[in-house]
Amino acid sequence: MAPWALLTPGVLVRTGHTVLTWGITLVLFLHDTALRQWEEQGELLLPLTFLLLVLGSLLLYLTVSLMDPGYVNVLPQPQEEAKEEQTAMVPQAIPLRRCRYCMVLQPLRARHCRECRRCVRRYDHHCPWMENCVGERNHPLFVAYLALQLAVLLWALYLAWWVSLVPWVWGRTSTPQAPSSGASHPLPNCRPLGRPCPCRRDSSGSLSLSFPCRSGLRFFQPWGLWLRSSGLLFATFLLLSLFSLVASLLLASHLYLVASNTTTWEFISSHRIAYLRQRPGNPFDRGLTRNLAHFFCGWPSGSWETLWAEDEEEEGSSQVV
Repeated sequence: MAPWALLTPGVLVRTGHTVLTWGITLVLFLHDTALRQWEEQGELLLPLTFLLLVLGSLLLYLTVSLMDPGYVNVLPQPQEEAKEEQTAMVPQAIPLRRCRYCMVLQPLRARHCRECRRCVRRYDHHCPWMENCVGERNHPLFVAYLALQLAVLLWALYLAWWVSLVPWVWGRTSTPQAPSSGASHPLPNCRPLGRPCPCRRDSSGSLSLSFPCRSGLRFFQPWGLWLRSSGLLFATFLLLSLFSLVASLLLASHLYLVASNTTTWEFISSHRIAYLRQRPGNPFDRGLTRNLAHFFCGWPSGSWETLWAEDEEEEGSSQVV
């Protein structure tokens, strides 16, 4: 086998994610951010906490990316015959489909993924960043990963940018000269919000502004020097901003779907799905508390066919009354 045959899309995506994660972390530690200052001062609690969160998010990513999302068994098993009795509870108007690609009998809410070439139980979507499907088995861990990743991204965004916003509020100013004795301060508005004056004199007597407390980004210097000293950190900030926005939108959308017991595929394609097209609402929605308990804890247990049949019975009884 040729060596390049091992470079599958999954390997490339996971390697890229790992390198990018540790690369951004390294940039935050090498520049004059709070992480580096805490480390230099011997205050290791927060830097170690940040590293543990980064490591935890990376391990969760690899777990979700590599685990079985809930593939439907292709080969028949002895228990399949017993499970077929449960299909009698499903109304004949909604028979279970046989996949035209892998020829297995699809359980309710399952769908064939063309990228994975398998049918996935409670299919949500195929994530290209994971190079894996998100389905019945790994969807809870996927939501947990999004929450942890967003926390890490927001903390990193704070480290890279928070104090560096203040110079833009004050206005970009070239390095002022030190005032002569008795002269007024060249920057009279350099103490906003009651903060200490950030101005300091170097060995040549020039007065400069610096913000060493929290961020390594500094704007009070010529652009060429700024790009050499803070360009990489600013590029990191832009990446963190983009990733934070994407993670926020993904987490919010998935929490909404989980709360209503809906998948991304069902939400987008409800008009094409037979077991949803004939219902005015979601037949699997059992209320916020039960939906969250079933999603994260697997309680109450039961097949989707059973829930569908119960909803059909409740709808029929209400019509009779």
